[in-house]
Amino acid sequence: MLALLLGAGIASAQEQLTEAKVLLQSSRVAGFRYYEGRKLWPSMQLKDNLTLVREADNTYDANAVRVEWQGHKLGYVPRAENTALARFMDHGQHMEARITALSKDKRRGRWIEFDVYLSH
Repeated sequence: MLALLLGAGIASAQEQLTEAKVLLQSSRVAGFRYYEGRKLWPSMQLKDNLTLVREADNTYDANAVRVEWQGHKLGYVPRAENTALARFMDHGQHMEARITALSKDKRRGRWIEFDVYLSH
């Protein structure tokens, strides 16, 4: 019986290791007010998944990484924070992103904070 329990524990630990994620960075969505974010704001929730899309042909930033929520463009990873992500993505690494804060400030407007993970 003990051997079965230990075996189940090892299998569970192996599953967790194969699903491990490494936190690469935390950022705010840049350009949020220029895209679809304002209209979608009421529907977004903490922990929602975001999609990161590499835009290597972007005219303004060769390291551009677009941020989307359910297929809608919210903005970009800030230029000062996108170089490492762009390189990882250019080398085929899979990234995952998740909303960590939906903030509203009278002076600064609304913004979204998100974490980016390198997944295995």
